[in-house]
Amino acid sequence: MPLFINRDQIFAHQVHLLEHKLRSKEERILELETENAILHLRLAECLGKLRRDHEKETKALKHHLQQRNAQKITHSALAKLLSEVQAVKQDLSELFAVYLSFSTELEEQSKQLLDKVQQASCSLKGDCGEEAQDLQAVVSALERSLEEERERCRAERQRRKELHNTLVELRGNIRVHCRVRPVLPFDHVPSSTPGSWPALSEEVVSTVSDDTVMVNCIKPGMPVHNKMYEFERVHGPEESQDAVFEEVKPLLTSLLDGYNVCIMAYGQTGSGKTHTMMGSQLLEEHSRGQQRAQPGAEQGIIPKAAAELFRMISEKPADSHTVEVSVMEVYNNEVLDLLAKDAQGNPVEQRCDVITTSNGASQVIALKYQPVRDASEVMQILSRVLKLRAHCPTLVHPDSSRSHLIVTLTISSKSPNALALARRLQSAKKDMQLAAQKEWWSPRCRRANLAARKSSEDHLFASTASSPSRSPSHSPCPSPRPSVSQALFKTKLQLVDLAGSESVGMSGVSGAALWEVSCINRSLSALSDVLGALAEQRPHVPYRNSKLTHLLQDAIGGDAKLLVMLCVSPTQRYVTESLQSLGFGTRARQVQKELPRRKGNPLKVK
Repeated sequence: MPLFINRDQIFAHQVHLLEHKLRSKEERILELETENAILHLRLAECLGKLRRDHEKETKALKHHLQQRNAQKITHSALAKLLSEVQAVKQDLSELFAVYLSFSTELEEQSKQLLDKVQQASCSLKGDCGEEAQDLQAVVSALERSLEEERERCRAERQRRKELHNTLVELRGNIRVHCRVRPVLPFDHVPSSTPGSWPALSEEVVSTVSDDTVMVNCIKPGMPVHNKMYEFERVHGPEESQDAVFEEVKPLLTSLLDGYNVCIMAYGQTGSGKTHTMMGSQLLEEHSRGQQRAQPGAEQGIIPKAAAELFRMISEKPADSHTVEVSVMEVYNNEVLDLLAKDAQGNPVEQRCDVITTSNGASQVIALKYQPVRDASEVMQILSRVLKLRAHCPTLVHPDSSRSHLIVTLTISSKSPNALALARRLQSAKKDMQLAAQKEWWSPRCRRANLAARKSSEDHLFASTASSPSRSPSHSPCPSPRPSVSQALFKTKLQLVDLAGSESVGMSGVSGAALWEVSCINRSLSALSDVLGALAEQRPHVPYRNSKLTHLLQDAIGGDAKLLVMLCVSPTQRYVTESLQSLGFGTRARQVQKELPRRKGNPLKVK
């Protein structure tokens, strides 16, 4: 039976299929148009963000250029001011020399005239003639002129001190010097991969000028990038120990003017810290167990500072100053007294605690102080205690110091000058204000009202200015702290040789020495945190995170004049540690000490 197919049905079926395909294509076209719209929106958003970022970058570049211009103007103004101050200081020195010679001549003439008067009086036997009267008048006039010149000399000397302190303050609150050591034999270490670039012994740290150091940051496959660092003074490898000390010596003048001074050497192991502070031959004596005099050219900052200090004291009145020395080391975050001895006089390990007194100063309990009369006694003590300092050989240095060494020279003055006395009274007033804020109440001693306390303070300062031996006995509640005038005026010279910072892999130590490296790095990290908090003027300064920072709290954050001597290695092998040391010095320069503080919002110290 034949099969008949309706052509209309076939055409209808084909039309239905075509309509279905058409709808599918239209839906696909709609989806593509939607995606296209979304992509256009994203493109518009990205273009807007790119335009905003470009505007921000342009503004930031303009702001950076403005800051650089302002910094250049400030630096030029400061340099001009420094040159003017130095010129005035030179003029005052010449004027002082003229006054001194004139005063000496007047004294000699006065003595000669007095001798002539005595001879004339003896020859005349009591009968004063006209010649004797003229001589006496001349002598009186000369004595008055001599007294006037002495007063002018004292005034000029006081002005010189003020200008000197102003000059030191203009150089920075924390002065940072940098010393680049020369390339030494142990720097020539063969590379692990022969033919690699750059070589480990290649010099990448160099001095550009006397205040700028440059570091070549060389990386394989990358262009050479130079980093520049500016400090108050930069010493190159060719500069001697004398040149380094000449930049440090002006701080010793401030020491006898009533300021505490701290000189601190910072750097990695093997960068020359102990050589800078002690001197090379003193280290050789320590390693060989010998004692011999070392020439001045090989001495470090500590021997030269001791000699200069006693030289300046010798120009003062006899017995007006006494000096005591104490030597400590911070080993594994413990403070050890290196001068402690047992009953038989043998050295003994004695741990000391660091506390904070009521006036905010740090103090070491049971620390031994030894009186010294000249610089040779100081060096004898140092030669003896260097044998007790913790040392350990590492891959970086065969005799690496494992502790922070703090040598303190305490100068006690029996006749403080006017500037020191003013600072002494100011410190006493701050102590009284601090005690008044704490409001010490006792059931046996009821503090009087505010008016009585004010009168007590007035009486204290009046008695201090008038009679040094009196004490404020009229206070309604006498303080257990002695009077300002009863104690000697003391200043401190702290000379710090910090242990070197190093990575565990480079030092190659293990066991107990590994714990030593950890303690050293943690204490140096705490020191960096303290400087960062001071530079950013944070309300909390973490002094007590380490015994080292707690011990140096007065030098870092107080009114002491602090100089940080950065010691860096010049070769590519230690470029990471050198960059870290230079960054530490940059942060230290940003610290602004002696900031005015509100009475109700003091800095918190933990």
